[in-house]
Amino acid sequence: MKARLGIGWLSLTLFSVAFFIFLYLPLGVIIYYSFNSNTLDMTVWTGFTFDWYLSIFGLSDKTSAIGSSGAYVESTDQLLAALRNSLIVATTTTLISTTIGTATAIAMARYRFRLRGAYQGLMMLPMMMPDIVLGIGLLIFFVTLGVNLGLMTIIIGHCTFLSSYVFIVVSARMASIDPALEEASADLGANEWVTFKKVLLPQLMPGIVGGALLAFIISMDDLVITYFIAGTDSTTLPMFIFSMVRRGVKPEINAIATLIILASLVIAMIGLYLRNRRVE
Repeated sequence: MKARLGIGWLSLTLFSVAFFIFLYLPLGVIIYYSFNSNTLDMTVWTGFTFDWYLSIFGLSDKTSAIGSSGAYVESTDQLLAALRNSLIVATTTTLISTTIGTATAIAMARYRFRLRGAYQGLMMLPMMMPDIVLGIGLLIFFVTLGVNLGLMTIIIGHCTFLSSYVFIVVSARMASIDPALEEASADLGANEWVTFKKVLLPQLMPGIVGGALLAFIISMDDLVITYFIAGTDSTTLPMFIFSMVRRGVKPEINAIATLIILASLVIAMIGLYLRNRRVE
């Protein structure tokens, strides 16, 4: 029996190691080759350099083979403009979707009304719907209403499905909160607003922070839906990178991807710090 358990744990350990290698090795390869100084073939290591990081911010004249007739990153201004658009969209979308998702999760958990199950299913539907279908649907909707495509349509489109993600995360947190605490607060004379602020909100904060960070990261990363509902002057960072990749994967793209990975890690660490601080 012990031998079987030992073999089982060994198999599970090997599977887990293989899974994480499969998951994170491509990211390691991207980071590794982002420091390769080879301008012709990024898969052949010729030396260590920071030039690709400097070039995407216009601080170096070195360009890859594709950019021999001009900078591969068309201009630093275009890159920064795309990054600025992504940050505007992600920040605004996070604020709106977190408010909608949190309020909906509280209402669904604390109130009983007709068609509650159907409403809950509709809240989760945008999460399960293919991105390309949602993108086409939003495009037809905006065109039918005569709305000019731009940052506003991207924000509206992102809110339609990111509210669902926040709703799921906050709902899971709501399920672990004892309603008796709110009842005790009311018995002690607190009104609904004081109960929400002093009792419910502190307990919900880990879920709210987690949902907000998830919404921010997904919004920053979204390409498919954004591609359909973005205007000509509202290019986001994923769209900018996609336009670069269509001409070949070069070191500049690896450098940009590495910076995105680093930013994601920083956001995750901030979320864990806030979560642990609230829990304590």
